[in-house]
Parts: sequence; structure tokens; C-alpha cells
Amino acid sequence: MVEIFINGKPFEVEDGITVIQACEQAGEEIPRFCYHEKLSIAGNCRMCLVEMENSVKPVASCAMPVAKGMKIKTNSEMVMKARKGVMEFLLINHPLDCPICDQGGECDLQDQAMAYGSGIGRYVEQKRAVKDKNLGPLIQTHMTRCIHCTRCIRFAEEVAGNDQLGSLNRGEDTEITSFLEKSIDSEMSANVIDLCPVGALTSKPYEFLARPWELKKTQTIDVFDAVGSNVRIDSKGDQILRVLPRINEEINDEWISDKTRFAYDGLNFQRINKFYIRDSNNKLTESSEEDAIQLIKNRLQTKNKNDIASIVGNSVDCESIFSFKLLLDKIGALNYDCRQDESFFLPNQRSSYIFNSTISGIDESDLCILIGTDIKKEAPVLSSRIRQRFLNYEKSYQILRIGKQNKTIFNTIDLGIDSKSLLKLKEKKFTEILKKSKKPMFILGQGAMCAEDSESIFNFSLMVYHKYSKNDKWNGFNILQNYAGRVGGLDLGFFNKKNVISRSLKKKIYSGKFKTLFLLSADELDFEKIPKNTFVIYFGHHGDRAVKRADLIVPISCFTEKEGIYVNLEGRPQISRQIKLPLPDVNHFSDFIKKVCHSLNIDLNFKNFNDLRQLMFHHNEHLSRINKISYSKLHKEKKVKNNLLNTEILSPIKNFYMTDSVSRSSPIMSECSLNFFSK
Repeated sequence: MVEIFINGKPFEVEDGITVIQACEQAGEEIPRFCYHEKLSIAGNCRMCLVEMENSVKPVASCAMPVAKGMKIKTNSEMVMKARKGVMEFLLINHPLDCPICDQGGECDLQDQAMAYGSGIGRYVEQKRAVKDKNLGPLIQTHMTRCIHCTRCIRFAEEVAGNDQLGSLNRGEDTEITSFLEKSIDSEMSANVIDLCPVGALTSKPYEFLARPWELKKTQTIDVFDAVGSNVRIDSKGDQILRVLPRINEEINDEWISDKTRFAYDGLNFQRINKFYIRDSNNKLTESSEEDAIQLIKNRLQTKNKNDIASIVGNSVDCESIFSFKLLLDKIGALNYDCRQDESFFLPNQRSSYIFNSTISGIDESDLCILIGTDIKKEAPVLSSRIRQRFLNYEKSYQILRIGKQNKTIFNTIDLGIDSKSLLKLKEKKFTEILKKSKKPMFILGQGAMCAEDSESIFNFSLMVYHKYSKNDKWNGFNILQNYAGRVGGLDLGFFNKKNVISRSLKKKIYSGKFKTLFLLSADELDFEKIPKNTFVIYFGHHGDRAVKRADLIVPISCFTEKEGIYVNLEGRPQISRQIKLPLPDVNHFSDFIKKVCHSLNIDLNFKNFNDLRQLMFHHNEHLSRINKISYSKLHKEKKVKNNLLNTEILSPIKNFYMTDSVSRSSPIMSECSLNFFSK
């Protein structure tokens, strides 16, 4: 700690921080444009000038480290004059188009011009004009507004790991552009919209739709992957207009993926808002709720409950899963699962299906081993966090990778693409790396957990981890889940232990063993393999893959039309908030289950949604600890025969922009898919 003086008052601050950081800690607001706490220092804009003792001119506070005894003035006459001069220069070429700029009302330049602008420009010469660039279907450019802060460039290089964005020329002729004006091929590209302090980079889908003060702002979470990124959804009436990140240092910092940000428009298309029954001509015809309940009742009253199977989809909230499980347990129909892919895990061993080191734990690790994951597509926010660790760890952070070699945003040492490549971890050069590591981090993706030899991959990886792990307080053995509802479903026990061990439920479904198949937003099965004699009942909110095979379709509310708990990949329960009312004639799934139970004269011990949640907390107490992680002890590996195969380990996610029923219904995601995935 060092003592410095800010506006005549003494403060103790951490040695090595910059003057702007010290001033913020002291409660002094310093204007800035180029400075951002998550990016490297550029010192471009000079808006953060402060006066310093023994300095004849103002100093850029973002680039000046603190020193013992330093005396700083943030509001002197010199400082105010310098900042006003900088602001005048910034506004020389800036167009006066605030009334039509999407940044209006939340623009840093606007705010600071009010504080330091003169109101009258002295520049009477011809202004600079810059041609707009093509940065793809997500980012709208108005480059005449650009003030060359370079935040976008630094983000692309340092966080997104993309080198397609850069600057050309010098001085007033500087232009921010992409390589040959190509679309920015990154799953995190649209974060530059938030970073831009002016209206040079704005959201193309959101353009000219609303002003910020017209919007209802709801703090919630993302359910398009298992990270659980904290977001804010802005809506107007019953229309969602944009999704923005919320700062959460433990989960997503202040970044979100492009799918999280833009897939919302899929909520407006291909919605199921009526009951449908397939008739004798194989056509879906509109039906009533009463007929649907009667049909479900008849199916549930079968004498042989083994004729019934139930599958829960990837993005279902805990309350819906729990209410479904209550009903199925009550009637004894125990052939159910929340894993459409039948990924491997150990029942009653929570550490076998969560990210044990936690997301923030990535910042502590000193070695990373990726097994069977295309993390750039499966969890872009995690991928950027690993990149940050890679860049910050004194250039000695090593990342070993096993699985199909797709593009990453950090340097990796590739050991091979099949399961047997794991045996290379026993080689001397890799054992030396493992021995040196104090906090190794193993990340097993769903490509590994869904492989034919997944149990062998799991046990071998766990054996290696236990052999070289030296820190009892560190649990670096992680499973990377891809779907928002997966950990919650496993926590609630929505699986049959016999089917987990045999991994045979899907085989039984495809072989026609079950007369009735219930699907709760489950759209990832191979529906062509389901025999015609199986009666398929689909509960869902979008007309996706399952409706083509469904014999009965029941509309239910989607995640924006209800409140629900989701458990992220760390095992952290989070609440997804309701944004708007459900469509007419559309029920919350638990409400529909209540109606079915009433027809069957079954009491599930809850009267309303709050009762259901409290009952769920009673059975699963850790779910009540919202935003907190429950520690899971890492178990020992099983001593089993090595059955590692030569088959390739492939990621289950092929197209990042098309992973679920909502994103597949999104016109924006379709355009992104055409721009990036099809190339």
C-alpha cells in the first residue's frame, strides 16, 4: 500500500494501480472514453487528464501508475480547461445527429459533452466523413461518429480472440475496419456494441425501434447455454427488443455471447398456442384442453406403467421438471430422463456433472486440459475467460487438448482426436507438466461424456487428476454442461438409475418398447426412429422438430413468460424472471399438470406455484440457496478396465447459432448461420 493525496486528502491505495483507479476508489469521478477496466490501456482519448504536482502539464490518469506521496488534483482550473479542450477536439468532426442516433439517452459522449462541452463550436472548416463498414448482420456502423477510442479493437484481440478488427491510417484519417470489410466471425462479436462510448457501433436488429427510457428493464439470466450469464432484457409492451449483459464477476464478467444477445426474436415465431391432435389422416387438427387432458388421463391410467417413457428437454426450469417428476413418481411411471443425449454421469455424485472449480476458479488455475469439448461454441464466455487467463499468466499457462481439432482463441497443445489420446498424459513430457501444476483444471465436455467409451474417459481422466492433484482445497475436475436445464434435472433426480447404468432408454424408445412417450420441450431425439405405434405427447412452446412426430401437442409457456429456477454448470441456482404474459390459452406446465392430476384424483401437495417451489426446496434444499454454490466433494475414480477406443471425440454442437427450438426459430440466428456456419 502507498499513501497518495487526492484533492488535498490522504488515501492509502494498492501499489501498482493507475491514478484513475485510485481516484475512483477515493470517490472522485474521472471522465473517460478509451479506458475500460477489462481492457488494456490505450491512452487515446485524453479525457481523463488530471493535474499532478511537479508536472507542467496535465497527465493521462489511465496510463499513470500511482507512486508514494503523489499529489493529484481532479477538479482544478488546469484540469477543467484541459478536459474542455479535449472535448472540443472530439466534437470537431462529430455529426450533430443525436435525435436519430440509437445511442441517444445512454451515450457517454452526450453525457460528458454536457459537463465539458462549450455549446458552441469554433471549427468552421469542412468536417470529416467516413464510409460505414460492413461488420455482419449484428453490428450497425456509423463510422463518422467514431472517436478512435479503440475499445472495439482491444476487445476483439484480448477477449474475443479475433484479429479481424483493426485500424488504418493515422491521426484524423484513422479508420476502424475489419479485414477486407468481412463480417466479424466471433461468437462474442456484439459486445463491441456495449463497449462503444458513442453511436459508431450499434445493434442492427434493434436499430430505430425504441428509446432507452421507453423500455421496461428486467434483470434475469440467459438460458441458451449452461453458463447462466446475467442479463437484462429490455421490452416494450409484449415485445422483447434487446438483451444486454449485467456485470457478474463470478460468472460472465460483463460479456455475453451473440446467441444470448440476439436469439430473442425466435420467441415471436413458430409459437404453439393451441392444442393439436393428429387425426386418422396423419394431420394435426386443432383440439380443446379438455380433450387433451382426457387423452393424457387415458394414457396414464394404463395398467402397465412400464409402457410409459418421459423425456425432459435441455432448457426446462426446475419447477416444471419437479412437478412432472411428482406426477410420474405418484403413478409409478419411472422410465424418465432429462438427458436426450444420455451423457455419462454418476448417480448421487454431484461432482460428476458440475463445473467443480467454478467459473471464477479459472482465474486461479495454472494448467488447463480440455477433453472432448469445442468450448468456443459450447460456452463462448468460458472460452474468453480461459483466454484471459492464458494472456495474463506470465505466458506460461499451458492448455492441452484432446478431441477433434476445431479453432480456439488460445494456443493449445493437441494430443489427438480420439479417446486413446488420453494415454499420452502418461508420457514423460506431459507428466512433467502435470507435476509442476499446483492447480490443474480438467474440463470434460459433452463430446467426451456422450462418447461410446465415456465411462472409461471419465475414470481415466479422474485417475490422472487424482494422481497429480496436490491441493486438497482445490477441485479442478470439471464437467462442461451445454444446456441450461441439465444440472437442475440431475439435481432433482429426473432419471431412472437402471437406464443410467445401461444407457438404454433411447434404444427402448426406438425399438417400440413404450406405448406412450411424453416429451417436455424435448426436440433433440431422432424422431424418424420412433415407431408409429408409440403415441407421442409433446409439451412445448415452439413448433420445432418434435411436432412433426407428435400425436398430441400441448402448448406451454416459454422461459420469458414465467419465473423459474435454473441451475448453471457450476451448480449455482439462479432465477429467470418473467418478462411478459403468456400467450392466450397457454399454461405454465405445472398448472397443466395440476389439471391432469385433478382429472386423475391425484393430490401432489401443492396449490399454486409458490407451494410447488417450497415443496421443491423441501426435497432439494440446496436449490433454495439462490446464486450460491453448494460444495461437492470429489469422489475417487473407479478401478475399471481400460476400454479407451480409437473413435473420434466430437462436440455435440455443430452450429452454434442453431442449438434449440428458440434459436432455430430466430431470423437473426438464421442470418448468422448463413454468414458464418455455412462458410
